[in-house]
Amino acid sequence: MCAILIQKLFDFEAVKTAPNNPLNRLFYICLASAALVSLLMHHGAFRKELIGIHVWRQTETQSTIDNFYHEDMSILNPRKNERGNGTGISRKEFPLMQWLVALTYQVTGRSVLVTRIWMFVIGLFSVAGMYMLIRFVLQREFPALLGAWAFNFSPAFYYYTLNPLPDNLALCFGIWGLALFIMWIRIDKISLLIWSGIFLSLGTLCKLPFVLYCSLPALWFLLNLKASPEKARLLKQGFIYFLPIVVPLLWYASVIGGWEGNGIVQGITAGNHSLVELLDFLKYHFVSTLPELLLNYASLPFFLAAIYYLIKTRDYKRSLFLPFLVCVLAVTAYVVFEINMIERVHDYYLFPFYPFLFVLVGYGAGKIVEKGPAWRWICLALCVLMPITAWLRMGNKWNESQPGFNPDLLLYRDQLRMAVPDSSLCIVGNDISHHIFFYYINKKGWVFDSDNFTALQIKDAVGKGARYMYSDSRVIDGNPEIAKLLGKKIMESGSIRIFELNK
Repeated sequence: MCAILIQKLFDFEAVKTAPNNPLNRLFYICLASAALVSLLMHHGAFRKELIGIHVWRQTETQSTIDNFYHEDMSILNPRKNERGNGTGISRKEFPLMQWLVALTYQVTGRSVLVTRIWMFVIGLFSVAGMYMLIRFVLQREFPALLGAWAFNFSPAFYYYTLNPLPDNLALCFGIWGLALFIMWIRIDKISLLIWSGIFLSLGTLCKLPFVLYCSLPALWFLLNLKASPEKARLLKQGFIYFLPIVVPLLWYASVIGGWEGNGIVQGITAGNHSLVELLDFLKYHFVSTLPELLLNYASLPFFLAAIYYLIKTRDYKRSLFLPFLVCVLAVTAYVVFEINMIERVHDYYLFPFYPFLFVLVGYGAGKIVEKGPAWRWICLALCVLMPITAWLRMGNKWNESQPGFNPDLLLYRDQLRMAVPDSSLCIVGNDISHHIFFYYINKKGWVFDSDNFTALQIKDAVGKGARYMYSDSRVIDGNPEIAKLLGKKIMESGSIRIFELNK
């Protein structure tokens, strides 16, 4: 990769006159280089269990995959483990990614390794899509290659591209949806427009916020309808383009009413944070998450250069700028509305910003390279630094000694799973996530957190079929009223005790 960058950096005239074929040999070599470097950096994490940042969301996703595989492969019936004695069906985002991984399990068997390979491959397709997007927005090869390389080593992307999150597939579809739309503008081939609409629809199915990407083509159609003499043709194309988005809109219209808590739906109107706290969250993401996790400090000079040159050269007057700006503003409005849920920790909510950030990174890199040989050496040095800074920021996030939950669940996982039959309904806790404990012991039933479960609730659960309790809380299993409902202690592994429940 470094050799290729040197060749391209110091033969810049050749870059500017390179053939307009985006899938040339150089692209394949650079993508393979990015994939290889990323693979080497991730190699130690592929076989690890689910641990680290947002492991609660990872275990929720993986549990859905496991339940498809073990119980019901109907894509309309995603199931959770916290289900009492019910079916556990929980419809939120359309579980396409989870279902595809479970389908693979039909051949390979259940394996976290297979899940991680799926996520990694999805990430590579996202990088390829980012290249295509930047290539057709800027109509230049080198900025696209560098922007895609920088995106691959965004610290947040680097971390999540190995972890089971539906956001990964939604981002991939979203990037390709935008890329294909810009390709259609440049090439005017109807198949590109159709596939763009399908991909944006699939991205929205996988995660609702990606519907905001539709604002970019929507504004483009509106602006061009005013200026074009072929209004009937544009209206027909717009109808074809937006028809697929009806599918995800119907899905969410049918399931949102059943979402428990509705924190996502209520947004900042939920009122669970003060205005000062909300502003502090936004400030944190602007001054910390943006440069450190989304961009990477080594990419930050390109991003800042892009803002400078956009103003200096008045490139903001180009026809695509306004649709992109409106889409960015729509995504920003979504983040502001959901900031009470995002707080400081849920950085994957910011995935929709990625295409716009790295189009700017590619644009800024192109401008810097034009300044002369010395600047090209600086550009090359920053490219080399990107994987290093990504590793320094995120490389320790798969630390088994700090898994992000009670480490005894990881340490004694096999014993805890085998202690009682998997078909047994159980009460488990403490688990504030309501997903991690069940995932590690491979059981279903009821969960408590914050030492918050009463004897009456236990009696009710026993009446509905609960037979065992897993507890790491001495407040709960030491409560005299609850102790009367506990039978034989089956096992004690570290801080976790397993009891039979008296019928």
